[in-house]
Amino acid sequence: MQSLWQSGCGGERRLATSKPPETPAFPLGFAEAPGIFQPATGTTAPGPAALAFTRRHPAGTSVPGGSSPNGSRDRLLERGPDALADHELLEMLLGFAVEPGAARPLARALIHRFGSFAGVLASPQQGLLETQGLSPHGVAALKLVQAAALRLARAEVIDQPVLNNWDRLMDYLTAVLAREKVEQFRVLFLDSKNRLIADEAQARGTVNHTPVYPREVVRRCLELHATALILVHNHPSGDPTPSRADIGMTAEIKAAAAVLGVVLHDHIVLGNGRFTSFRREALL
Repeated sequence: MQSLWQSGCGGERRLATSKPPETPAFPLGFAEAPGIFQPATGTTAPGPAALAFTRRHPAGTSVPGGSSPNGSRDRLLERGPDALADHELLEMLLGFAVEPGAARPLARALIHRFGSFAGVLASPQQGLLETQGLSPHGVAALKLVQAAALRLARAEVIDQPVLNNWDRLMDYLTAVLAREKVEQFRVLFLDSKNRLIADEAQARGTVNHTPVYPREVVRRCLELHATALILVHNHPSGDPTPSRADIGMTAEIKAAAAVLGVVLHDHIVLGNGRFTSFRREALL
């Protein structure tokens, strides 16, 4: 009860009482506590329908036919990632980086803009930051997952005889290069047992050209003690057909490497879900 001391007639003081506030009957049955009559700022107490739903589906259980975070999590753990659509995977990921309730609409907006889960992860940071509702913290979470995926793919081929693990090598190269918006030229340096020593980006260019210097490739072979090479570059246009410049540059690198006894095994050109192998096309 709130009380005030006020001055009365003849200088006497008397106690004036104010009407006590009515304690609201919240459906959740919040316990009375001095000065606490409302839920936390920014929240509202759930109504009867929400309480009935909570009783039917306690925390940590999946909702039949629903796509709640818990339901998606259970399907992921029980049936694997293929049980989830792209937007559901993305929603689960964003749930660690955005405000509650914001993950689902943001996931759908990102998929709509960038086309797929992989497209979202591979998108440039600036493009992601331009998406309304996605903070730098959210972008960092997406880039962290992309980096983890690339590290995992690389671990499948590093220190392995790559010519005997061609499918894994192509999976790795596709993950690294397939969605690049400009041309990138990479060199895989191999040892005498054709194990991958290093994968390095030698040059980046424009949407249709990358300057490559054979002497730089050969110099790096000497530094790494490499005995064999695989050249790789992408075509952002999506067409993996080698250009005349690609063929000429490959011949120059092959000749320069041969002087040092370094073998050029292949040159791979990646497009949109496709690739061309110089060796398979008899271009070496």
